[in-house]
Amino acid sequence: MPSVPTNDLPASQPKISLYEGSTQFKNWRYSADQLKHIRRTLNEAAVAAIRKTFETDEPGSSTGVAFLNADEELLLVKLYITKITQLCGHFRFPEEVEATAITYLKRFYLKNTVMDWHPKNVMLTALFLATKTTNNPISLEMYTTHIPKTAPNDVLDLEFLVAQSLGFEFAVWHAYRALWGIWLDVQNFPGVTEKLETSLYDAALNHVRASRLTDVELIYSPSQIALSAFSLVFPDVASQWMALKSPHEVSTLSTIVDDIKSIITTHGHPPSVESVREVDRRLRLCKNPEKVVGSKAYLARKMDAERSAAEKRNKKAVEVQKAMEDGDPFGNELAEKRGLAGLVDYDDDDDD
Repeated sequence: MPSVPTNDLPASQPKISLYEGSTQFKNWRYSADQLKHIRRTLNEAAVAAIRKTFETDEPGSSTGVAFLNADEELLLVKLYITKITQLCGHFRFPEEVEATAITYLKRFYLKNTVMDWHPKNVMLTALFLATKTTNNPISLEMYTTHIPKTAPNDVLDLEFLVAQSLGFEFAVWHAYRALWGIWLDVQNFPGVTEKLETSLYDAALNHVRASRLTDVELIYSPSQIALSAFSLVFPDVASQWMALKSPHEVSTLSTIVDDIKSIITTHGHPPSVESVREVDRRLRLCKNPEKVVGSKAYLARKMDAERSAAEKRNKKAVEVQKAMEDGDPFGNELAEKRGLAGLVDYDDDDDD
């Protein structure tokens, strides 16, 4: 058999890490400028739509409304990130649930605005969804019973919207797992073991948790965030780890680590209650009226939806009725297929 020329063989594809093959790497990583653009664009579109709704309902009613800007929306989302942490402590959910729910909340508001969907209910839904996707389920009744002023519908009504906004991509790669890997790696470094107290790991883990209040997970990889958190606690060993794992990229990686450390230390803290209270007060006045149950805009939109659904049902009924009148409720196409089946000769007896 003739051999195949080597130059005709397909070129081997370079190997990529599991993370680089994930939906998180492909669909949920941005630059800082891209994040600003996305949020500003969403905010401007929401303000324009809500202003139009106000004016349609009552001309001139939007003149004195102080709409939220993109930074104020982000501030409110940041507050409800802290609420996820509190609820996870209350229910004693594992780290994976908390980290996943926070990621879901951030991703949701890269597709939606707080003026359409208030973070309180979205946060509750994101957390409940995270318990299921991480295989740490809790019954809806038990979940809502332990949260004041919360009914099951407050969670379920938004579950599909949240899942849809996530693109049904539920797997999340977390920095706290990468931190544990780094911690295990450095155990074998010479002269380091005696310095590695458990309190140092806990301190680094707290920095990872603080990073969840920032945008770093939307910009950098989990391992880069973990290394930065470790560097904040043990900079010398972190530098040693970089030299061992990425000897040709130490300079570039050091720059990235310094940037992440700066973001964590500068922005990795809860927002002030007073500033958020003012934003939330204004949100009540500029929330999309189509989402406010009982408002004129809400009722008008509901009527339009019901009318559209009725039209679809009527159209379907007419199609079914026509098919019945033609003598075949399954339609002509299926009838033709059934007719073709009759052409098959099932008599396979041998003529001996």
